Amino acid sequence: MTTRTPDSPGRPERPDSVVLDLDGTLVDSVYVHVGCWRAAFRDVGVDVASHRLHRAIGMGGDRLVAEVTDDRVERSVGDDVRARHAHHFDARFGEIVALDGAEDLLEALRTSGLRVVLASSGERELTDRLLDLVPGTSAIRSTLAGDEAESSKPAPDLLSVSLERVDATHAFAVGDTVWDAESAHAAGVAFVGVLTGGVSAAELREAGAVEVVEGPRELAERLDEVLAAVAEEAAGADRQG
Repeated sequence: MTTRTPDSPGRPERPDSVVLDLDGTLVDSVYVHVGCWRAAFRDVGVDVASHRLHRAIGMGGDRLVAEVTDDRVERSVGDDVRARHAHHFDARFGEIVALDGAEDLLEALRTSGLRVVLASSGERELTDRLLDLVPGTSAIRSTLAGDEAESSKPAPDLLSVSLERVDATHAFAVGDTVWDAESAHAAGVAFVGVLTGGVSAAELREAGAVEVVEGPRELAERLDEVLAAVAEEAAGADRQG
């Protein structure tokens, strides 16, 4: 998804689009999710350690149960666990707030002329509720929820469909988990990691992050630098290709 300017042959063009994750990227919800999944599993008599659940946050809920247990548990109680997670999450929804700098990031992306799209693993109703917590979402051109794509993260479907909706030609993705990184790689776009989901910079870089920042505020402040790094990464990929 890289193009070059006609008057500057060989010079990488800045991205025209960005795909944002939601949980752990714009809203501080990751550890609420962990607690709610743990409670949901315990409701059905299955004990899953919090650290294992944390590692799975970011992938689609349709994949998470089997990821942290096994296929047998998924077949027997998977739907029940997901329903109970939704119940617990609704009860704790008041604990969730927008991450520091989320509004500034959206404004910086809009001002830079980027087409801003959002791809969340959550279902549409929950995605809309979480977005209501974030000021400045008018900058987002398109939103795709997990139940609107054929396959959830780390599959590339959410990102690919999101980019098609805005006719992106050179895009990058922003997220807080290795699942976001894998999804971006599979979709053929660069990935920028944020630390607000509790995954280390080393892990995000190992998963393929071009840049890693503390959170939305730092990304807003360093946006020009990050855009240059994304463009150079794409140019390097083109040269290797």
